[in-house]
Amino acid sequence: MSSIVLQDIRKSYKSGPEVLHGVSMDIEPGEFIVIVGPSGCGKSTLLRLIAGLEHCSSGTISIDGKTANDLPPQDRDIAMIFQNYALYPHMTVRENIAFGLELRGMRKAERNARAESVAETLQLTPYLDRKPGALSGGQRQRVAMGRAMARNASTFLMDEPLSNLDNALRVAMRTEIKELHRQLGATMIYVTHDQTEALSLADRIAVMKDGHLLQFARPETIYDRPQNRFVASFLGMPAMNFAPAGKLPGLEAAGDAMVGLRPEILSVQEQRPNGPAVNARLLFSEMTGSDTILHCDTPAGRMTVTATRRAIPEGKKELWIGYDAKDALFFAADSGARIEPSLQD
Repeated sequence: MSSIVLQDIRKSYKSGPEVLHGVSMDIEPGEFIVIVGPSGCGKSTLLRLIAGLEHCSSGTISIDGKTANDLPPQDRDIAMIFQNYALYPHMTVRENIAFGLELRGMRKAERNARAESVAETLQLTPYLDRKPGALSGGQRQRVAMGRAMARNASTFLMDEPLSNLDNALRVAMRTEIKELHRQLGATMIYVTHDQTEALSLADRIAVMKDGHLLQFARPETIYDRPQNRFVASFLGMPAMNFAPAGKLPGLEAAGDAMVGLRPEILSVQEQRPNGPAVNARLLFSEMTGSDTILHCDTPAGRMTVTATRRAIPEGKKELWIGYDAKDALFFAADSGARIEPSLQD
């Protein structure tokens, strides 16, 4: 396990703008860190800097207390798993897993034994003599993970490793990656744009936008206490509802702030409830199984509500959406920063 400290990391390319703007993180040994953000936010660039595949323009990367800025990749004790698997098509699964060990001069019998042990952990034993072309996408991804595991590195870097898989495989592989982390106890840094992966895998999440680190905290903190409107809107499915405070009964005292209400904390009712509520017209609904997502038009704008199917008034188009003021989040209208306004009149 390695600790990794990033201090004021900046990156720019020749004759180009800066793409990372002073990113700082303190990663504890054995942590599972997920870096999340939209395409182009700098998350993969940051991962490549940690791996040593690129050099930062300024700032310090420290691994286990030692400055690593000038260390070549092979001396950082880091294994990287790429989005495109990067397998050798002419090699068998056994040869792919063991290839890195061969480059390091390990004897054939020893590296084959290591490859077979890793394959057993990843349930790849029946496929050891097959080539990547004869494997499914999920099996190829496990081979890529196995090649990294065989090195017994202290840190694993994963760059959107599940993005090429279908939804069912992504869910299955998330479970495998989490179990792998439990077994190895290694430090893992995982890059994705998928918020579900971030929330389900991470010990801590780093949310990035436009090369800036906006928040670095535990998943429940990111979800419940986002530092700004972007973080609040990026994590959560369906996305958080936003409306001017002045248009929501019971929240007018927040002035010109924007109010954030997550769909799952809203309730739908036929009659106006006793607490704060807005009248709504149901536009359409999406069934997701036991729950249904309601898309409604209200005086405060379009709102999305997550409700159990039994809670939805049958055949009703005119509804009331209720909420509790204590569940609302507030954001400054100009900067988007989360604020704590007084709701006392």
